[in-house]
Amino acid sequence: MSPVHPQDDRFVLDTGQVRRAFERASAEYDRAAVLQTNVRGRLLARLEYVKLAPIVIVDAGCGTGHASRALKRLYPRARVIALDIAPGMLHAAQRQRGWLRRFDRVCADAVRMPLANASVDLLYSNLMLQWCNDPDAVLAEFERVLKPHGLLTFSTFGPDTLKELRAAWASVDDYTHVNRFLDMHDIGDALVRARLSEPVLDVERFTLTYDDALRLMQDLKAIGAHNVTVGRPAGLTGRGRLKAMMAAYEQQRTEGRLPATYEVVYGQAWGRSVEQTGTTIGEIRIPASAIGYRTRE
Repeated sequence: MSPVHPQDDRFVLDTGQVRRAFERASAEYDRAAVLQTNVRGRLLARLEYVKLAPIVIVDAGCGTGHASRALKRLYPRARVIALDIAPGMLHAAQRQRGWLRRFDRVCADAVRMPLANASVDLLYSNLMLQWCNDPDAVLAEFERVLKPHGLLTFSTFGPDTLKELRAAWASVDDYTHVNRFLDMHDIGDALVRARLSEPVLDVERFTLTYDDALRLMQDLKAIGAHNVTVGRPAGLTGRGRLKAMMAAYEQQRTEGRLPATYEVVYGQAWGRSVEQTGTTIGEIRIPASAIGYRTRE
């Protein structure tokens, strides 16, 4: 199994631009983050089937802090650390900190967390991994900070995400307009390379609908999901190309609405020295090399 690296350099993410995009989006993020809120709830619900008594919890890519607050409510005796690359997101997370649900805030890149080795009992990360250029490095960092019996639970986007928008732009030019998203099998292999135990992965697909393509792009901008790939157009997109893209997208209109598909990959793994346990309710445990899709619409 070879490391996961972009096969096309055009899809490399400009990390500085990622930070600035989320910084600008922090004030309006909650208004537009409908899907992110839904996935957050589903990822948190999965913890109900796992017996944990964590002392230290990290919410990696915490955004505006809703999951950090929920984790503190779920595990009131634990120390919860909300970690994000964008200071603006951490500032917004301040509003989630009631005195009964207090958590710490740390501004850091997930690939270089200022945490000691084997210091974290639960590492939670909702829709953050797709913003990292090197998933192997991030997962290796997760493994470093996890205790031997620690749990990693995360979600990320799969390759069918925004396939309609990608296809519409592909009919207009050769620039990169939508990020590259990793296949579940590649993520499973990366978990194994990171020496994390008992990886469990499954996929769920969501379809949001819009009046027009401009509204979709406005929502993406509102949550900080700008096009920050190296291969993006150097200047502003001309009206002609934008109009052509919208016309191409119109061909996918169904029942009066434009669809936007999101493929969400859920993952779970344990610190590497944990012995394999029985199957947990609602999950399928299989070798990473044989991981297949379990999809839900």
